[in-house]
Amino acid sequence: MKYETIIVEKRNRVGWLIFNRPASLNAMNAKLMDETGQAWVELDNDPEVRVIVNSGMGRAFNTGADVKEIASDPLGMRRYEEKLRKFDLRLTGWHCGVQKPVICAVNGICGGGGLHYVADADIVIAASNATFMDPHSSVGQVVAYEAIGLVRRMPFEAVMRMALTGKYERVSAQRAYELGMISQVVDPPEKLFDEAQALAEKIAQNSPTAIIASKKALWGALEVGLTEAMKTGGKHLMDMWGHPDQTEGPKAFAEKREARWVEPKIER
Repeated sequence: MKYETIIVEKRNRVGWLIFNRPASLNAMNAKLMDETGQAWVELDNDPEVRVIVNSGMGRAFNTGADVKEIASDPLGMRRYEEKLRKFDLRLTGWHCGVQKPVICAVNGICGGGGLHYVADADIVIAASNATFMDPHSSVGQVVAYEAIGLVRRMPFEAVMRMALTGKYERVSAQRAYELGMISQVVDPPEKLFDEAQALAEKIAQNSPTAIIASKKALWGALEVGLTEAMKTGGKHLMDMWGHPDQTEGPKAFAEKREARWVEPKIER
């Protein structure tokens, strides 16, 4: 389908979801929120897509809710409040139940609600000129969803510092790397899309069924205690037993060729 506020495209086996409101620093208006939710499902259901990359156009990755729209459209704010109350945001891949791997490629400013995408991605990389901040407290709002998500991937105090300093302090890409928020700094910044594509293609070479099961096991481990996580992870592991990919993988390795994986079924 055609989109107005985002770009959705495929490059080999990699799907791209790119925010495309550069004049507004990719702030999320109602249209972008709706289109993003649709695009995640579209890419996850596409059998030609193995990995999804999320990034932005212009000098910002995503700067959160479009405050101008909220200020000028009372219905827009009411609609946003309703989504929060029902916990039906449908902004990120995690919100939409995306099963394929998601790489977040931060190309510039990432602030406020933009941190949703960082917190919920499987892998995050960033251009060397990227910056991160959470300005909610600076505009009289509570820091919650995004920061709670970030606590799973980086030190608590670093997240708390972002929450308390608001718009008055930004985290550089290098510092984000040191804190574990991201796993790679790309320099020069112009190489970000190329690096994201290369990383996605590495992942796409592996068994897509095994990757989906691995993602379920690892994300599921964040929801429960250690023993329950191990038991659930073991179930995902055993569910792969007898799958054609388990035979094809060793055979392809022995024959020194690319594996011919079975396309996974995406269940919703």
